[in-house]
Amino acid sequence: MIPRYARLICRALSALAVLSVPARAAELDPAIATYILPTDIMWVTNAAGTNQTAVMYGDPTKPGLYIVRLKWLAGNMSRPHFHPNDRLIVVLQGTWWVGTGDKFDPDNTVPVPAGSYVTHFGNKIHYDGAKAEDVTIEVHGMGPATATPAERK
Repeated sequence: MIPRYARLICRALSALAVLSVPARAAELDPAIATYILPTDIMWVTNAAGTNQTAVMYGDPTKPGLYIVRLKWLAGNMSRPHFHPNDRLIVVLQGTWWVGTGDKFDPDNTVPVPAGSYVTHFGNKIHYDGAKAEDVTIEVHGMGPATATPAERK
């Protein structure tokens, strides 16, 4: 028969051994699932310095489904334009401003706050962007992603 204090010491040593094993995260089979941590998102600034883009899925320059994130930097808006296909958009951060029609009028835009969902219908003229704060949106669409200028002067 083991004395009571010896059993307590064995239990304490067993607990210490379990606690000293470093935690190891599980590994995913990349053929089944992948993920991108926020710190690993590759943002690319456009030539004009007005926004940043990160491709999350697919290739927007080729046919097929693509998902991109756009960071509109404060004070920057697109001019009236249209896309050949519907674009499905989620506002992730900030307030995005959206206007319709071929006349550029930033004062006649609608504020769309974070958490909102927007559909830009194919071949319909719109403009959008950020006013007082940076805005991050996620765009789902069918490529190739193109924009055709359509501003009436």
